[in-house]
Amino acid sequence: MTSFFSTLTGLGLGTRYLIVFIVSMIPLIELRGAIPIAAVMGLTDTLPHTVMVFIVAIIGNMIPVPFIYLFARKVLEWGKDKPVIGGFFTFCLEKGEKGGRKLQEKAGRGLFVALALFVGIPLPGTGAWTGTLAASILDMEFKETVIAAMVGVLLAGVIMMTLSLAGVSAFGVIAG
Repeated sequence: MTSFFSTLTGLGLGTRYLIVFIVSMIPLIELRGAIPIAAVMGLTDTLPHTVMVFIVAIIGNMIPVPFIYLFARKVLEWGKDKPVIGGFFTFCLEKGEKGGRKLQEKAGRGLFVALALFVGIPLPGTGAWTGTLAASILDMEFKETVIAAMVGVLLAGVIMMTLSLAGVSAFGVIAG
């Protein structure tokens, strides 16, 4: 495992940022995984790098949001009864519907706030992908969904950056 982390830290700066960007777009991992990976790769060693990681992770996490809103539900509905892909597509639809129900339960404070918190609190099964799919299933407006997802992604970014920096600092104290 140590050689894996050594390999990551040995990559060029641009390659490490590209990894952060790509990992931020992956469903279920998103920036919640990309920011800690950036810390492991040594990209949070200075303030400029830390800010750049934050920006790259936010952009990477937000790029899929409009596409998820506009197309994911339609594609999942189309493929849910197809061989090979049907099981996975059904799983994704059920995950979105479950997320939608959770959002509706919390909507006493407003669906916008509930969606932003659902996306922003870094817990398993939450995030921009699931939140946006849930919003599309609930027929939330496109603009409201994108803005709520952005607020949530920013919140998740702040939380994950804080936890990652604290973890790196704690590890340095323990290892040092």
